[in-house]
This record gives sequence, C-alpha cells and structure tokens, in this order.
Amino acid sequence: MRKRLIGVSLILSTVTVVPGIVAAQTAESPAKERPKDEVSSPDISGVWMGRELSKTFKGDPLPPLQPSADVTYKATQAKDHNNHAATDPYLSCYPPGVPRILLIPFPFEIIQTPGKIVMIFEYDHFVRQIYTDGRDHPKDLDPTWMGNSIGKWEGDTLVVDTIGFNDKTWLDMIGVPHSEALHVIERIHRVDHDTLQDDILIDDPKTFTKPWSVQKIFKLRPKWEIMEYICEDNFEKPKAETGK
Repeated sequence: MRKRLIGVSLILSTVTVVPGIVAAQTAESPAKERPKDEVSSPDISGVWMGRELSKTFKGDPLPPLQPSADVTYKATQAKDHNNHAATDPYLSCYPPGVPRILLIPFPFEIIQTPGKIVMIFEYDHFVRQIYTDGRDHPKDLDPTWMGNSIGKWEGDTLVVDTIGFNDKTWLDMIGVPHSEALHVIERIHRVDHDTLQDDILIDDPKTFTKPWSVQKIFKLRPKWEIMEYICEDNFEKPKAETGK
C-alpha cells in the first residue's frame, strides 16, 4: 500500500469537510446503439493525480459576471476574508461538484467499460458516470451536485457534455459562483502516456457574460490505488457555527 502526503498546506486550508451523497438520476434516456467509434476508443484508464495544486484553474481570465452573480461573488469574498470555512460549501462537506472536484488534491481513477466511463474519486469516494452509449441527456433532469454527463469520442479526445446542476457549489476554491444553467463541456485526451489534459468550457449565461475556458493537467500514477478518504472523519465545524 502506498503512502503519500498530498498538498498538506492546501488541504489544511481548504479541506475539513462532510460527505455528500450523489443523488441517483431516476429518469434516464433510453440507451442507443453503441457508437462504432467507441469500439476502438483510446485508453484513458488509470489512476490520475493533478500535476500541481491550485485553488483555481489555469486558462482564460475570469469573464465579467452578470450583476446578480457579481453581488454574490463580492459578498463571498468579503465573508471569506474573515472566515473561509464558514462560507465555502466544500468546507462544510457538501459535494464539490463539477468541475471543482478536479481541483481537489486527491487522485481519481478512470475505468472504461462498454457504454460508460466511470471516474472514481478518492475524495469521499464520489463517482462520476459518463455515458458513451449514444444516449441523450434526460429531458426532465433534477438538479444534482455532479450533474448528468454524456460523452462521445472525437478521434483521440473524449468530449463530455454535463448539465443538470444545482447552484449550491463553487466553481473553484476562490468562490466563483454558478447557477443551475451551468453547462460544462470537457475535451479530455492523453497528451502522452503519462499525461492527461482536460480542456474545460464553462458556459453559464446567468452567471457570466461569456463562456470561460480553463484547463487541468493530470499525471498517471500507475503504482497507486484509490484509498479511502471519508470527510466526516476529518470534519471540524467552522468556529462561526460552533460559537467558539
């Protein structure tokens, strides 16, 4: 069993959290015939870890916020300056959502199966299912923490389209908000055998004046296994809640 110490300073400053339970989507669209390109799709399976620790994504500058979102963001920044733990949903152990879960300093494993790619995150054992069997998004999606993800292969790139979010998470660790209209499109491909690149387009017209492109790079960890991390075991209520 491997031993590792991941981003201690970042974890201590941003991770003292409770587990969230990913709601099962009950209304799924019927699966279609498996696309022919999936039969010979590239292999992106394995255990992956972020190349570097960061509180936000690299990429385009944060676009202008819509007026109501700007008010929310500025209020968060004012509160966060005094007590980050009291304002960040992640630090109260709610699910981090997508794409923020990609910033959490823990590894994840990608498992490819016919019709589905599964991402298993070590952090609180969240599971993200990306359907690649040709189905569409359900028409009556209920808002969830992780959204509903549909994938397809374009050459060596997995294109993942995710909608159906609630508005309870931040997009990163500095408090960028989003609405239930959030639409995330990822283009995931293997730059080389040991490097996975995720180019992310964040489109939320209720929050931003234009789409926002960001990126995250992951390195393969072939000798690693996903371990158990339960945030309840590491959770300490913020002082603002305890009154101490």
